[in-house]
Formats: sequence, structure tokens, C-alpha cells
Amino acid sequence: MSQMVRLSDYRRRALALHFTRSELNQLLGVYSTQVIKGAWRDYSIGHSPGFARFCIYRNSREAPPLYTITKLATDGKARSAQAKKGRYMVTTRHRVLCQSHSLHQALRVFDSPIKLVSH
Repeated sequence: MSQMVRLSDYRRRALALHFTRSELNQLLGVYSTQVIKGAWRDYSIGHSPGFARFCIYRNSREAPPLYTITKLATDGKARSAQAKKGRYMVTTRHRVLCQSHSLHQALRVFDSPIKLVSH
């Protein structure tokens, strides 16, 4: 007698990429500083198999986000320890402000006053 086997039970599921606790502490530290200044008012966090995103909004009804901090997955072939940690990218609308292998370095873009110029 044959037995029915569901292939989905044996397939490896792609795990979503997440921010670690220390990364979230860094992100929320920068966010809270800007909230105190009155520049930002809302944020969202999204997770997917290839990336994790921390989106910052000027107000809760705004779309698209004012800034997006993205943690990108690295391929398994990364050789250096730094490359294996991930890659971080700070974008505003459709413009890349900073890319780094360190979240701390990527968030330094917010240290100096940034002026958003709209067309």
C-alpha cells in the first residue's frame, strides 16, 4: 500500500530576514531623536526573505516613506566576516543616500542636517 507524502512538508522554507535587537535599538535611537525634533512622526517595519525594512514617515498618512533603511541579505558565498553581516542602505524616495556593511555607519547620514528637496 502506498503512502501519500506532501512535498511542502519537506521543502525548506525561506526564512524572512529580521533586524536584531541591537539593530532595532540603533534604529529607534535615531528615530526618537528625530521625533523629539518634530521631524518624524511614524515608522513601520517590514520583513521579507531577501530584506528587512525600517520605513520612516513625516506623518501617518504619508506614502511613500520619507526614508527607508534596508538590511539586505548576503549570498552564502560572502568571504569576509563583514560581508556576512549584511548590507545596509538608506534611501529617500528613489535616491540612495548611503550604503554600508555597518548599520552604525549607514545611520551617520542622519547626523548632519538633511534637507529634502522636492521637484
